[in-house]
Amino acid sequence: MKNICRRSFISATSLLAVSAKSLVSGADDRSAGTRTPKSYPKPVAGKNQLRWLEGEPQAHAGTAFGVAWPQGQRPADTSFTLKTPDGAPVPLQSWTTATWPDGSLKWTGHALAPDAPAADHYEIAAGTPANHSHPIRVSESSSSTLVDTGAIRCELPHSGAALISSVTRNGQPILTDGLLAGSRQDSPERGARVETFTSEIETVSVEQSGPVRAVVKVTGTHRTSGQRDWLPFSVRLYFHAGSEGIRMAHTFVFDGDENKDFISSLGVRFHVPMRDAFYDRHVRFAGQGEGIWGEAVQGLTGLRRDSGEEVRKAQVAGQKVPDITTWPSNVSSRIHWVPTWGDFTLAQPNANGFSLRKRTKAGQGWIPADQGERANGFGYVGGASGGVSFGMRDFWKLHPTQLDIRDAATDAAEVTLWMWSPDSPPMDIRFYHDGLGQDVEGPLPGTDIPGIKTSVPDKPYAKQLDALNITYEDYEPGFGTPHGVARSTDIYLWAHDATPSRERLAELAQFTAHPPQLVPSPEDLHRAKVFSIMWDLPKRSTPALSKLEDRLDWSVDFYHEQVEQRHWYGFWDYGDVMHTYDEDRHVWRYDIGGYAWDNSELSSDMWLWYSFLRTGDSKAFRLAEAMNRHNRDVDIYHLGRFKGLGTRHNVQHWGCSAKQLRISTAMNRRFHYFLTTDERTGDVLDEVIEADKALGTLNPRRKLPGEPFTPEQSIMSPGTDYGAAVSNWFTAWERTGDPKYRGWIEDTMRAIGNSKWGFFTTAFDYDPESKKMVPIDEKPDRISHLSIMFGLPAVCAELIQCLDVPEFEAAWLQYCTLCNAPDEQVKEALGITFRGPGFESSHSRITAYASYMKDDPSLAKRAVDAFYKNEWGSRVELKTHRIDGSDALNPVDEAAWVSTNDAAQWGLAAIQVSALIPEALSGK
Repeated sequence: MKNICRRSFISATSLLAVSAKSLVSGADDRSAGTRTPKSYPKPVAGKNQLRWLEGEPQAHAGTAFGVAWPQGQRPADTSFTLKTPDGAPVPLQSWTTATWPDGSLKWTGHALAPDAPAADHYEIAAGTPANHSHPIRVSESSSSTLVDTGAIRCELPHSGAALISSVTRNGQPILTDGLLAGSRQDSPERGARVETFTSEIETVSVEQSGPVRAVVKVTGTHRTSGQRDWLPFSVRLYFHAGSEGIRMAHTFVFDGDENKDFISSLGVRFHVPMRDAFYDRHVRFAGQGEGIWGEAVQGLTGLRRDSGEEVRKAQVAGQKVPDITTWPSNVSSRIHWVPTWGDFTLAQPNANGFSLRKRTKAGQGWIPADQGERANGFGYVGGASGGVSFGMRDFWKLHPTQLDIRDAATDAAEVTLWMWSPDSPPMDIRFYHDGLGQDVEGPLPGTDIPGIKTSVPDKPYAKQLDALNITYEDYEPGFGTPHGVARSTDIYLWAHDATPSRERLAELAQFTAHPPQLVPSPEDLHRAKVFSIMWDLPKRSTPALSKLEDRLDWSVDFYHEQVEQRHWYGFWDYGDVMHTYDEDRHVWRYDIGGYAWDNSELSSDMWLWYSFLRTGDSKAFRLAEAMNRHNRDVDIYHLGRFKGLGTRHNVQHWGCSAKQLRISTAMNRRFHYFLTTDERTGDVLDEVIEADKALGTLNPRRKLPGEPFTPEQSIMSPGTDYGAAVSNWFTAWERTGDPKYRGWIEDTMRAIGNSKWGFFTTAFDYDPESKKMVPIDEKPDRISHLSIMFGLPAVCAELIQCLDVPEFEAAWLQYCTLCNAPDEQVKEALGITFRGPGFESSHSRITAYASYMKDDPSLAKRAVDAFYKNEWGSRVELKTHRIDGSDALNPVDEAAWVSTNDAAQWGLAAIQVSALIPEALSGK
């Protein structure tokens, strides 16, 4: 370990290195205002505290979380025990998600069952885990996998359309034939040819088998009625000991032709056996908050003849009513005249309104039942002898969504949770303009304006570059395609032995809408020194530091509120934020080229995650989590021509022709994976391990004016490209322990360190197969500001923290010291001068890092001076201005000086400079 470790780390202990893949046995707040300081339990030596992110929940369906450990503290074979504050043992399942270079545990994943003893926080330490009274049991045959939680038994076929063939409880089937369903059409217009499709299973694998949690992954495609296989999917099914619930994490990848394939519906469907009398069958839907809409298939209330108070109360409560022979005869003799209602629909076409309707059966008219604003996306159908409750996370945020119940008055009700509502227009994801002539050779007809020169040089990409200078959009024909992007949705199912009370259903609905999350304390995370040394807990010991923290808090609150006020919701959009504001229109620039959706530009993800790490703030976590769930799927290509690359900011998330590693990089996603153990995020981390191979087919610098490299040449820049690629390998190494990845990392570190210009090297010739980097010996004349703006400072700090490659450390410290240094200092050190990157506030963090590593007060002073130049936000004012009346469609709170580039880069600089040189910053 280097001097960084001597200053900041516990001395490493020699431990047996093992693969990090092995298991360790064992078990809407809309307001933005002043943040209330949080209090955390005082850390105890040898123990880590875990707390619920938003307070102790009323209910959960089982949860998973990550815990970080300092290097050398926990051997790889450590078992863990979890206890409540009063010492009650909690059954726990544990596994390894990352190891340190010495083989000790770096991150561990853990799972709790829904019946875990309630507490507002827990303590985890080395020890023998408590056993669950009903441990999960998983068995496999050649045709199916069977999961027994102690409460339910679920059979999962290995082939065919049904992902779940049956869920039984006490030997009685509660749910059958669970599959994926949807439809496509040839155009978005009415009357177009429509094909339906259902799931077709390819693989079923057991990823975890208990004792507290089992995870089964199902992959396949959707098969149309015309026998076309398309839309690859992966579904993970999560089961917990003693639980009647199942979580389904669904992901699909669009592999169609956006000009010919228009998805008109996409959902999860299953059947519920209906054994009870019509009047003992119940339907429930959750509205907003704790509201529950509940009725029977055949109502006994409000009739002209009274069925009796006991009967009425039982039916409303969802209980079996007294025997029909005990009813008044003037009701029992006429019950056949009371209609049965078999079909129900709750539709959420947008973020601000849902409707509820019902009808007796197909072919009969629909009756409006009710409406509201934002449904929790939760329902129930069944009877006194059992039924299924079901829900969709982020239901209204991912609109257009819909819940359908059909045939509730037959022997089997059909339930469909629509991720794309069939009542809404088909999904139209074609590129939003026709190229505007940028793909036409020669002059554009009809563009000459008297007195205005509109001609463009007839050179490659000239028109596209000229257009970029007005809309900031990087267009290229055929590049703005959604082919290969994905989307994920979480579905929850509960198999009940009777209709639950309204109160219980309201609890489950709230859980579905806002799944509780256990998180480590900021103190424990900081003590573990994960995600580099470039962050610290908030400091308010001086006015300067306090002012800095005020702005950091304000920025998170502001974006939290903007998501709501600007309605940044929708199937493809939710989770992302906009890039730049339009002060004249009082809107974010949603329709202007490269100024619209942000797509992780300038490390907005990392800013939010570091904000959470140091404060434990739930708003920062939920913003970062939603952004990660969006960006890992929608902004990255998972198959096809651009597989492994991400897309730069644009009006559409896939619209820009800049397909780059800097967007898909693991450095943006690993926070979410290690904190939550989310397996879908883990899949994406695996997908991008060798995303650098795309550099062999697509040169990211192909359009730069005066670029000396050919479009076919495979090159690696030491900034955005290398930072992204080495982060992918580093994450793979810490997750698996595979020495191959360490070899790639160290070899490329030496290539940079031994090159003549180090990190000032313009580019390296790169072999994506061998990972060999050869410097292109060209004297640097300018330094790109983007080199450090996509996470490179934190990545390099982690590499230096974990690996002993002196030449790399020297090269990085040289860059940190000189990139924005005075010309005379650069000339003395390198023998040349160059145009610096500017953006001194953003670069202040690497100057601060050099000061910290070298213990150089003069660099600390330069870093502080650069930080306060603040060229990003010269109009900083930590308040908003209300825009209402005829000036805006809806009242909004405006802070026109804010841009997401500014928020992310200033936020990261503030966090990292204050962590590295707080004393120097305090004196300002």
